[in-house]
Amino acid sequence: MTKIKNIGVLTSGGDAPGMNAAIRAVVRAGIYYDLNVTGILRGYEGLIHGDFIDMDRKSVANIIQRGGTILKTARSDEFRTAEGRKKAFEQLKKHHIDALVVIGGDGTFTGANLFTNEYDFPVVGLPGTIDNDLVGTDFTIGYDTAINTVVHAVDKIRDTAESHDRLFIVEVMGRDSGLIALRSGIGVGAEAILIPEANMGVEGLVTRLASGRKDKSSKIVIVAEGDEVGGAFNVGEVLKERFPAYDIRVSVLGHIQRGGKPSCMDRVLASRFGVAAVEGLVNGRSGEMVGQVNREILFTPFDHAIKHIDAEEVSPAWLKLVEILSL
Repeated sequence: MTKIKNIGVLTSGGDAPGMNAAIRAVVRAGIYYDLNVTGILRGYEGLIHGDFIDMDRKSVANIIQRGGTILKTARSDEFRTAEGRKKAFEQLKKHHIDALVVIGGDGTFTGANLFTNEYDFPVVGLPGTIDNDLVGTDFTIGYDTAINTVVHAVDKIRDTAESHDRLFIVEVMGRDSGLIALRSGIGVGAEAILIPEANMGVEGLVTRLASGRKDKSSKIVIVAEGDEVGGAFNVGEVLKERFPAYDIRVSVLGHIQRGGKPSCMDRVLASRFGVAAVEGLVNGRSGEMVGQVNREILFTPFDHAIKHIDAEEVSPAWLKLVEILSL
């Protein structure tokens, strides 16, 4: 086994609060184990073009509390090609980088899995995505901050809904996964939650609202952007037809869910993952994602981690909880 002397670290795909805490942990763990750490700017795109910087203690000072990523991030169509991955490998060899830590979601790990299989190059991944849709970890970096951002925003929306006796339909992120909508919806006391994993549909929503309390002055419906109804505006149009007496408003929270200072949970989670990634590489691990299950650090192969959470894996107990609490 080749001794690792220089570790590269990059962030890829959508940014998530806590990525900077993860970068900080990787750099400081690298220094602790007497390794050089090279930062790679703009994800796989920067890897292909050799956009590298040396990192030390000073370069990661005062970043644990910052949202976004100091290494920047981007999506790379070129890395999807064999030619692009070959260029990336040549850049790593040119700059004497022996292993990679990649921070991102399923797209990031799909690329990493291809790369490590093609070139037998050591890669360990950290789950950095607000969607929490990776197998092999209870929580991903950024998820806790994102759902708290939603809760804080909807609490404010509830204030104005109460003042005007309105029904608000709030759209949150989640193209393929409704886990942001599910947990934040419970947290704000939503009357209904629409997610891709549970096929409530329009008729189910209408029934839920019609059977709810008639004396309640405000109502909140949380909709994941990937729900089959087609987003908050489509839901709003349907409800205006079925409930003409309701004063209906639509709010799309959008990218505010990605920004902001990471929560304490995300900072600690990212820190644990970053150190575990470096230790994993030092101990010969590769092709795996670091995760936390039942508070313990575990490693999951990339090809298993990137299988999305599906309808069967969203516990019926959660859906029953939503139904009970909406009464």
